[in-house]
Amino acid sequence: MRKSYRIKKEAEFQDVFDHGQSVANRNFVIYHLRRDQPHFRVGISVGKKVGHTAVMRNQIKRYIRQSLLELKPRIDPQTDFLIIARHSANQLDMVGTKKNLIHVMTLAGLLADDVDII
Repeated sequence: MRKSYRIKKEAEFQDVFDHGQSVANRNFVIYHLRRDQPHFRVGISVGKKVGHTAVMRNQIKRYIRQSLLELKPRIDPQTDFLIIARHSANQLDMVGTKKNLIHVMTLAGLLADDVDII
C-alpha cells in the first residue's frame, strides 16, 4: 500500500486509540475513527507475543496488507483504523486471515455489505 494509506506516527496511532471505537474477534482487534479525508488510512500492529520471530510477524503483516489490498474498493474511505493481531493470528494462513479480517471489519461497519468471503 502507498504511504498515503498508512498511519505511521505515534500521535496518529494514539488519536485513534483514544477517540476511536473498538471491535474484536478471536484473531484481530480493530480501532476505527471517522475522518474527513479522500481515502482510508490503516495502521498495523503485530507484537512480539504474537510472533516470536521477525519472520513470523512480517508474514502476518504481509497477509493483512494483501487482504486489505483485495478489499480496498469496499472499505469506507473516510476512516482511520488500526489492526492489532492477537496471539492466535499466527496460526492463520492467507485465506484464514482474510476471512477473519472481513468478519471483524464487517462488525466495525467498515465494509460494504456485498463482500465475498474469499
